Amino acid sequence: MSKIDYSVWDHIEVSDDEDDTHPNIDTPSLFRWRHQARVDRMEEFQQKTQDLNKGLAECRRKMSEVQKKIQELSVSATDESKADLSKVQAEEKKLKKEQRDWERKVEDHAREEKKMPWNVDTLSKEGFSKSVVNVKPEASEESEEDKEKKHKTFVEKYEKQIKHFGMLRRWDDSQKYLSDNPHLVCEETANYLVIMCIDLEVEEKHALMEQVAHQTIVMQFILELAKSLKVDPRGCFRQFFAKIKTSDQQYQDAFNDELESFKERVRGRAKIRIEKAMKEYEEEERQKRLGPGGLDPVDVYESLPQEMQKCFDDKDIQMLQDVISKMDPTEAKVHMKRCIESGLWVPNSKLGDGDDKDEEAVYEDVKEEPEDAKQD
Repeated sequence: MSKIDYSVWDHIEVSDDEDDTHPNIDTPSLFRWRHQARVDRMEEFQQKTQDLNKGLAECRRKMSEVQKKIQELSVSATDESKADLSKVQAEEKKLKKEQRDWERKVEDHAREEKKMPWNVDTLSKEGFSKSVVNVKPEASEESEEDKEKKHKTFVEKYEKQIKHFGMLRRWDDSQKYLSDNPHLVCEETANYLVIMCIDLEVEEKHALMEQVAHQTIVMQFILELAKSLKVDPRGCFRQFFAKIKTSDQQYQDAFNDELESFKERVRGRAKIRIEKAMKEYEEEERQKRLGPGGLDPVDVYESLPQEMQKCFDDKDIQMLQDVISKMDPTEAKVHMKRCIESGLWVPNSKLGDGDDKDEEAVYEDVKEEPEDAKQD
């Protein structure tokens, strides 16, 4: 049978009134002074915690602004914008270093807090008025295949709940829904919401996209908070809502900036997807209309002299024969061969392939009208 480890209690400050004092000393006053000094130290420590978190949030807000500016300048091709881009990229590099410094300070401060001894003030706090925060164990790096499989399994199981959360707007509604469904507070939910936003933008459901984008940033902020505190996200989402609802202007501005930046990225990604789909569709249509010789009738039509184009527009065989007779025989033969290979002109079957016939023979024997060159 294993023994209980009582060493944890060695890290507790004894109560102020447990020390022996000299009979000439006003003991109650001494205890009050000692207690007040400890309370002051605790308040000072908490103030430092808030200052560090504010500093980190402000640094991230600046980073978001700089990255948004880089994205805007990257689109422009002027010399002035290129010069500005170099400056902004240098500023981004500086902010990245500053952000790492802030994150290191926050981590160091959190370690100091863990080392602080317990005392009567910390031990007597009620334990059921807030979430229990568990430190996440060190996890081994997941492979991309494992992540994809995990995401697919999660979405198949909770897709309906994720979509419901994506449609919420009020802070209280979101907090209550996550309280009822804490399993949704995870990376898989955030990833699905991002995909959902892009899908909605592609479908031109812009207002709905902005709605889901708001919830996406809510989830991402919760995950970032958990990462900075090194805790399970399910144990700190209430801290996010408490902070965002207290009208902390700096935090609210950082949230709104990230939301606007995210919506711009979604619009850009949706535009790329639409352009890709259009290119694929155009290529499919082009493949469908290729002639027997593998040429595109639209391309061939556009390469013809205007006089020949008019013949195909009017479907006038006699006019076409007249135009051909006036052209250089070699040039006429090249045009005729391309028209046949693209299917723009279908020669009479009794001519065989028709490739070795000169253009005059082709037009003398053909009785069918040419196909319309203009494809819708």
